[in-house]
Amino acid sequence: MSYNSYEDLSRNEIIDLLRQWRENNERKGEEVLTLFDTIIPVFKKLGSEKYVILEQVIYAALDCHYYETAMWWIMLLNMEFPGSLRVMRYKAACLEAEEKYDEALELLDNIIKSDETNAAARKRRVCILKAQGLITDAIKELVDYLKKFMSDMEAWQELSELYLQVQEYSKAAFCAEELILHQPHNHLMHQRLADIRYTMGGIENLELAKSYYCQALKLNPDNTRATLGLFLVTNALVGQYKSSGGAKRADAWRLSQWAQRGAAPDLSAAMQHLAITD
Repeated sequence: MSYNSYEDLSRNEIIDLLRQWRENNERKGEEVLTLFDTIIPVFKKLGSEKYVILEQVIYAALDCHYYETAMWWIMLLNMEFPGSLRVMRYKAACLEAEEKYDEALELLDNIIKSDETNAAARKRRVCILKAQGLITDAIKELVDYLKKFMSDMEAWQELSELYLQVQEYSKAAFCAEELILHQPHNHLMHQRLADIRYTMGGIENLELAKSYYCQALKLNPDNTRATLGLFLVTNALVGQYKSSGGAKRADAWRLSQWAQRGAAPDLSAAMQHLAITD
């Protein structure tokens, strides 16, 4: 549902719209705060949903850098739910937004001491360390997190990204393999691992990259990046097998020609772009 003017909405429609944004994970900071002002008179009558709306409002205020507004609502929640770990996490988010990282980390540590299974607090620690540029510390924190929450795909993906930042390609590849185990039919996961193996170089890694690019294209024939990747990796293999020749070189050549036909429009566009920029 879309609305051209929020002024024409009834209070029930506003509540439905806020709920829709939450379900769709839409971060509409200014809009949330504007709509919330109109339902404040009936806010106490909303039952348990009012707390979910208030969480939405707090994060909207943080997105818009209205830190005092966010902290005011957090204090009200703290008075109603003293000692609540969820409210403590809101406060940590506010401190993090204000770049008071040490205070935020101390508060998150207290949350984790109270509840070692609090995944959200542990992940925020990683985010803060990353924001501070402490990539090595963020990696250590995330590795420790994954020992306890091994099925968290987002964490494996983030760890792969962090390893790539510090050029630990073999460890990044391991993380990408874990992602494939969780989502074997996701062509992007196969493409990602192929990209890493291609970057690592060497005949063994290039052969693995070729296999994963092929699997990505099998799952999604329209994956242009995988087609281009297959073209590049097979060309590299043709060069590697130049002296030895044989069936492997012929196989790489055939795949290279096939990929070139599939990627021809994109290669032409890339060449034109290079010509223009030159």
